[in-house]
Amino acid sequence: MDNKWIWLDMDGTVADLYSVKGWLDDLIAKNTRPYEMAQNIYGVDIILTLAELKTKGYHIGVISWGAKNSTDEFLDRVTKAKKKWLYENLFDTVLDKIIVTHYGVSKSETCKKYGYGILVDDEQQNRDSWELGNTINANEDILSALASLLD
Repeated sequence: MDNKWIWLDMDGTVADLYSVKGWLDDLIAKNTRPYEMAQNIYGVDIILTLAELKTKGYHIGVISWGAKNSTDEFLDRVTKAKKKWLYENLFDTVLDKIIVTHYGVSKSETCKKYGYGILVDDEQQNRDSWELGNTINANEDILSALASLLD
């Protein structure tokens, strides 16, 4: 299982961005506040599950988009905010790779150099276009789905 990856989306998957009051207005105004204020949907349980998956040989990565219609400068600030959020929520203890790209860039295309991977994402379009393996619907309980990979 040398090249087996689990790729996590952030917004709406592990970070509760959409519950941050005024998130859309902030992003339109090029304000990174929603990325900084989002709560970790699964708390420490997600970190413990991912750590266990790493002991089974999985690599763990984040593949996340910046805001829609973002400039390169805003994407850079969003990337810094997302990395800081991951660090503050202990994801740095389990992550092998963090990729933040412009909105709409193919996640499959971006991750293909890493080989087979399972995408955990809340957006149907991203799961439908994933060509590197299976997907997990983040609108459901991802902890159970990830735990099933331990069997």
